[in-house]
Amino acid sequence: MKLQRRTLWMAGVAVAAGAAGALISTRRFQLEPVMSEAEAAFWAGAFDGPNGEAVRMADFRGRPLLVNFWATWCPPCVEELPMLNAFHEAHKAQGWQVLGLAVDQPSAVRSFMQKLPLVFPVGMAGLAGTELSRSLGNPAGALPYSVVFGGDGAVVHRKIGKVSDADLAQWAKLA
Repeated sequence: MKLQRRTLWMAGVAVAAGAAGALISTRRFQLEPVMSEAEAAFWAGAFDGPNGEAVRMADFRGRPLLVNFWATWCPPCVEELPMLNAFHEAHKAQGWQVLGLAVDQPSAVRSFMQKLPLVFPVGMAGLAGTELSRSLGNPAGALPYSVVFGGDGAVVHRKIGKVSDADLAQWAKLA
């Protein structure tokens, strides 16, 4: 009886030690998601705002971010801007951010924003914005183009063409 109790006790200690070791090793060696070069380059970037103010991508990190590449000469871009304004206003309390990257001339953007003020920040990406959008999954460099980043900084959605209310509703569930 004493030998049987000792064997059971030793088996219990061995199982507990094994479980503790497995738990420690899975937590210690768990792989973290690796950010792509394009995502890392995006977060390291900066643009001028329409009035010369600095718009640093790193300032947007840590919360969901909808980035919209647009231009004043692009009719679908202009059509979706009021929806993006409304999305920004409706979801900023949940941590959402919206950033417009204008693939355009600063003077054209300033003039446009006199007629349709945007409540979200705008960066002047110029022609470099086309290359940035390509690196983020827009092979043709088409406009409008939207990219959604999760709070961890990784791309979670991409959309070539005008966004819809359904797109925005789906994306809003991320926060």
